[in-house]
Amino acid sequence: MSKNFNEVLKQRELNEKKEEKVMSLDSTERIKVLSPGQLVFKRFINNKLAIVGSVILIVMFLFSFICPLIYPYSQTQIFYKYDDSIIDYAQAVERTDYVITYAEGAEELSYKVKNYLTLNINSLKSSGEKEMLINGADGNNYRLEANEDHVYTLYKNDMEKVASISSAVKYGEYKMLGKELTLEAGVEEVAGFDAALEKAIKAKEKEFSAGGKSFSLVQNKKVYTIMLAGEGISYEGKKLSTEFEDAFNANAEGGSFEFAGDTYRVAKEGEDSVAYKLGNETKVALLTNYVIDAVVSGTTLSNEFQNAAIEALIGNKTFSADGKNFTVKNENGELSIYDDDNSEMPYSIISTHVIRRYNGEDTIDIALKEKIREVVAKMDEEGELTSTFEWELAQVNSEGEYTYDADGNLIKQPRTFTVKNKNGSYVLSVAQVVYLIDTFAKPTAQHWVGTDGDGMDVLARMMYGGRVSLIFSFIVIFIETFLGIILGGVAGYFGGWVDNLIMRMVDVFYCIPSMPILIILGSLFDALKLKPYIRVGWLMIVLGVLGWAGVARMVRGQILSLREQEFMVATEAVGLRTKRRIFKHLIPNVMPQLIVTATSGLGGIIITESTLSYLGLGVKHPLATWGTMISSVSSAEAMKAYTYIWIPVGLLICLTVVAFNFVGDGLRDAFDPKMKR
Repeated sequence: MSKNFNEVLKQRELNEKKEEKVMSLDSTERIKVLSPGQLVFKRFINNKLAIVGSVILIVMFLFSFICPLIYPYSQTQIFYKYDDSIIDYAQAVERTDYVITYAEGAEELSYKVKNYLTLNINSLKSSGEKEMLINGADGNNYRLEANEDHVYTLYKNDMEKVASISSAVKYGEYKMLGKELTLEAGVEEVAGFDAALEKAIKAKEKEFSAGGKSFSLVQNKKVYTIMLAGEGISYEGKKLSTEFEDAFNANAEGGSFEFAGDTYRVAKEGEDSVAYKLGNETKVALLTNYVIDAVVSGTTLSNEFQNAAIEALIGNKTFSADGKNFTVKNENGELSIYDDDNSEMPYSIISTHVIRRYNGEDTIDIALKEKIREVVAKMDEEGELTSTFEWELAQVNSEGEYTYDADGNLIKQPRTFTVKNKNGSYVLSVAQVVYLIDTFAKPTAQHWVGTDGDGMDVLARMMYGGRVSLIFSFIVIFIETFLGIILGGVAGYFGGWVDNLIMRMVDVFYCIPSMPILIILGSLFDALKLKPYIRVGWLMIVLGVLGWAGVARMVRGQILSLREQEFMVATEAVGLRTKRRIFKHLIPNVMPQLIVTATSGLGGIIITESTLSYLGLGVKHPLATWGTMISSVSSAEAMKAYTYIWIPVGLLICLTVVAFNFVGDGLRDAFDPKMKR
């Protein structure tokens, strides 16, 4: 039987109505039961800002704790580079000290004698004499002889002091005003001196005699200085003949003379002249400021060679050392030493300039040394402080390796040397490819965020720094919350004097100036030189102890409102212990507020840690935190030049703090919907 279209539709609607279940208003199927935790979670995920904050925090934790495991660099790894840089290549200094070479069998000179030898040599130079007598501080007498401008021989002499000529000495002063006479300490009064002095002053005489002694007057305004004339020649032993005295007086300013078959030398000692009778003389040492450089780079000149060369320089110009024979030659004012087996090229060069690499190594080619000496001599002659010259140095590639041509020969390239006179020391600088710490490198494929001032990878330090900053904040919040729960819970539950005592403690901690304490502790940690991780541990404890008061006050307030409710009356009726009532029934009901407070406080702790590290009071180098990374570019010029360092770190701090605040606000709204605005 066929049906029309309308009948088919009516039949379908009828069948659907039969299949529908009829539910009453009080049917349990109409109610979807959600637990309190599910309700909080549902409200939380409905908050878009809370979800954004959660995603950011998840990314931060992955960035700080997972990425360092796969990133190839560590936070303290230093990177280097080869770069064409101006370096201090060498230093040329004229030797002013004198090297002592002892004669065979001679004893080493005392420290005091050594100290005065250079002064004695300079004094001998300025006097123009060839020799001088020295009364050594060790009780011995010496004779210093100039062999030439740069070589001196020191002899020990058994000299005997024979006689001396004393010059005038100060006897006293006479003041016209008051006619006051003052004698020098230690002088003997002379009979008839006062009368002779007054007579000489009235007669305006410059010399007078009294008691068999001669005096002279030197007037300075109204004061007369009285000088006692020297008493001629005084002897240490028996008096010698007038012939000796005549010879002594003739050489009173220094010199030598013969008398009765003996040799006498006269030395000036202050204002006095002293005559010494020379005895047996032994050679002690040679002193020279010459420098001997090998012509072939890398050749080591033995002490035997250098000592024999100086001996030959003042002798017959030939010597033997190290199994070879050598000759010293003077070629156009330059001293050279030739090996007798090879007369074409000098074996070594003698000069007064010490030329070494700036690190102290003697690896400079002799030809370059000669060029440096030539330039330095010209600068001295013309009084120039700066000069330049061209010289070929071995070519170095970008990897710091020497380059060679197809035949294996070292490739050289011309370089410009700059010579500067710095207080008599000549410093040579030149542009060369050197191995340097790669500081403040800009972002590259190797270092995505560049390197810092210590040549460390910024991205790696951002990762490891995030670890410290996040762990630091969580541990500080844990300490604050732990102390706040215990003390706040006890105060709120017991009340009375216990509550009063704990709240007064809270007031005291609120009044403590945190920043001055942290500054003092930072100085203390610096003085104790604590290791970075130990320093971080103490900082976390101190910040946690200083910050518990706010949590304790919040917990106390919540417990005061909860302890009078019916469920607490029931716990008391069934006889539960106090500890169980507080920590099993009261604290869990305060937990939502604690979670919100802790989450919101995490961002503040990160800011505090970053601020302390920025000020140098927190974590110390080389341990990385976000605060220390920003402090490394704290000057205005550095912040302008190295934005690729502090901007990414600043963004991490900003995003983390904002994310914690978003999550905290989301938890607050989820636990207490009525607070949502």
